[in-house]
Amino acid sequence: MAKTAFVDFKAVKAAITMEQVLQHYGLLEKFKRGTDSLNGPCPIHKGSNPTQFRVSLSKNIWNCFSECKHGGNVLDFIAEMEKVSIHAAALKAIEWFNLDPEAMAASNGKDESTETRAPSPAPKATATPASLPKPAPTPAQESSAPNTPLKFRLDKLERSHPYLLEQRGLTPETIVDFGIGFCSKGMMADRIAIPIHNVKGEVVAYAGRFVGEPGEDTPKYKLPPGFRKSQELFNIDRAIKQPAEMSLVIVEGFFDAMKLHQHGCRKVVALMGSTLSAAQEELIRQHTNSKSHVIVMLDENEAGKAGREDIACRLSKFCFVRVHQFDQPDMEPEHLTAEQVQQFMEGVL
Repeated sequence: MAKTAFVDFKAVKAAITMEQVLQHYGLLEKFKRGTDSLNGPCPIHKGSNPTQFRVSLSKNIWNCFSECKHGGNVLDFIAEMEKVSIHAAALKAIEWFNLDPEAMAASNGKDESTETRAPSPAPKATATPASLPKPAPTPAQESSAPNTPLKFRLDKLERSHPYLLEQRGLTPETIVDFGIGFCSKGMMADRIAIPIHNVKGEVVAYAGRFVGEPGEDTPKYKLPPGFRKSQELFNIDRAIKQPAEMSLVIVEGFFDAMKLHQHGCRKVVALMGSTLSAAQEELIRQHTNSKSHVIVMLDENEAGKAGREDIACRLSKFCFVRVHQFDQPDMEPEHLTAEQVQQFMEGVL
């Protein structure tokens, strides 16, 4: 990215949300969603208490009630996580979220260092509205710039890795069909590389899944810097080629989509999380109509329950939506057997 002489910190803070930043770090799934909050362990001091760190979605601020004992805005959070200045945090945010450097440049001629400061203390309940950070942008305010297609392919992946065949139960046909495999070097080294295609079928990123269960300091999934998964729906390029009368199934994860596809449910897309972004909603709207059927099948946990209700409410404005609930807690779509998927399809298609 070209060097930006001056950075308008307010513009950067207004362009991104704490939810997007947590998604970038692969932390969002660790948080429980409330009406206007996200609650979970503190990523900064790597705590374990699920209620010690809170994000206000409407105010776009965070606070750690435990060891950190302070809070702040999105740039404060990035600065704490990366151990850098606010200016450096702003530059990282511009790169990570593909923000327009010119739009983020300060226009008042002030040196960016004049705004570099320590993280702000958490706002008190008695604070006046004028003293609080700007509310989080609405979906319409989020940048709509598409992810740039990659100019390379990871073509030396190990397709027969035991993690895929034994632990995930994927067939060689499914592995080849989705182009996944164990990567031994590069950015995705020692991870399962999963290509993500845009609606045109172009590869825009590779997600890296840690083999097995990662430690506390290791993210389960790794995404390349600058890639915005909120702009894509995994497997959308193939799902839209299925018959229009077939129900579209929405799941959370890559392997949920791959297993359902393997069992015959070919019109399936994954959110890569439990929330539906504005861009993903628009993708679904473009490829459905008032006669279309959409099945929301998220994981049977707190995040999934909250996500499916929000998704159903939003999508029902332009198509028929049905929410699928599992009988057992923590059940996920990829846990379904081929017979169960077939019964499910016969019941809804």
